[in-house]
Amino acid sequence: MFENITKDAEIAITELIETAKLKKGNIVVIGCSSSEMVGEKIGTDSSLEAAEACIKGIYPILKKNGIFLAAQCCEHLNRAIITEIAAAEKLGLDPVNVVPMPKAGGSFATTAYKAFENPVAVEEIKADAGIDIGGTLIGMHLKKVAVPVRLSIKKIGEANIICARTRPKFIGGERAHYNEKLM
Repeated sequence: MFENITKDAEIAITELIETAKLKKGNIVVIGCSSSEMVGEKIGTDSSLEAAEACIKGIYPILKKNGIFLAAQCCEHLNRAIITEIAAAEKLGLDPVNVVPMPKAGGSFATTAYKAFENPVAVEEIKADAGIDIGGTLIGMHLKKVAVPVRLSIKKIGEANIICARTRPKFIGGERAHYNEKLM
């Protein structure tokens, strides 16, 4: 099961990077229910093994592409974000003092914290794209305007996934012209 989670996570992040046209310095927010990945109801069966398998599939690919991971904590930490200090500094975000644990922050955020070289918690972030694994509601951490991204896979483990990218707002009216490269 855990090998499949790693494989599905690799496919999802690779397709998201390509489809969303992410580049070095971008930020991807991931909210992940390890309970949902192992086939249980969100918040009921936290699995460090499932979270580790997911991080193993996602983090090396993001790191290789120079893209920051922002791991969303669970509701017990008010959906705070765990990221690298470099990402927080780039965005001018103030750190908050908390270390996630499986039952207070979630297994995914806990695993990300351990995987990062210089982890830091922040209250919020405005990411360029994201993956919601298991109904964790990442929308509060995406830039405006979020656009759905369809991937070839619909699940990581047993958890449904929903992906999004962001784009600048369209302004103007019927006479306005838009830069296709920003869409």
